[in-house]
Amino acid sequence: MIVFEDVGFSYERGVPVLEGLSLSIHAGECVGLIGANGAGKSTLMQLVLGLLPHNGSLRVDGLEVEKKNLAEVRRRVGYVLQDSDNQMFMPTVLEDMVFGPCNYGMPRAEAEARADEVLAELGLEALRNRYNHKISGGEKRMAAIATILAMRPSVILMDEPSATLDPVNRRTVIRAIGRMEQTRLIASHDLDMILDTCSRVLLLSGGHVVADGPAEAILRDRALLEAHRMELPLCLQRL
Repeated sequence: MIVFEDVGFSYERGVPVLEGLSLSIHAGECVGLIGANGAGKSTLMQLVLGLLPHNGSLRVDGLEVEKKNLAEVRRRVGYVLQDSDNQMFMPTVLEDMVFGPCNYGMPRAEAEARADEVLAELGLEALRNRYNHKISGGEKRMAAIATILAMRPSVILMDEPSATLDPVNRRTVIRAIGRMEQTRLIASHDLDMILDTCSRVLLLSGGHVVADGPAEAILRDRALLEAHRMELPLCLQRL
C-alpha cells in the first residue's frame, strides 16, 4: 500500500532529514511511527502526501508520488494534522465534514448521511452543528478525525492524534483507530496509545529507520528506546 525505496529528503542541501528509507506498509496494517523530537516523523508523512519533494521512489497503492498523480494520491490518503486549527476551516463541524466529499462530486444529501454515520460511530452526534470556534481543543481534535473518516480514504495518516485529549476522548480515539479497516500510519510520542493500537512500530532516528518490528517487542526494549532518547510506555514502567 505504501512503499519507500531509497527515499531521502533535505530541507537544506547536504543536511538530510531522512535518508535511504526503504520499507513497505501493507494494506490494512496499523503502524506506529515513533522517535524523539526532530526525528522526521511529520516530514515522512508529508512526503507520502506529496507536500515535500523527495529523492528515490515513493508509491501509494501503486501510484508514484509525483506531480501528475498528486490529486489521486490525495484522494486515497487522509491526513489528521497535529494542529486541528489548521484542518478545521469551515464554520461548523458538519460543513467541514461534507466539504471534501462534495468537492469530489458527492451529492450534498449523501455527504451529510455519511457525516452522520461517522459521527454516530464516534459518539460525536452532539458536535454536528457546533461552530468550530466554540468547541474545545479536544472536541476539535475528535471532529478533525471525523472529517477525515468521512472522506473514506484507503490510507489514514495521523500526527499525534491523542495530543490535548482528555482521558475519555483519548480512549474514544483508541477505539476508533482499532475499528478502522484502512491502512494506518500513526506518529506519536504517546507510546501507550501506540501499544494499544499498532501491531508494528517503526523507530526513526538520525534520518533512518533504526528498528522495524512488532510493537510489543520494540516498546518493551528499554535499552533501544533510551538509546534514541525515548522511554518505555508508562504502562510498562509500572511493571
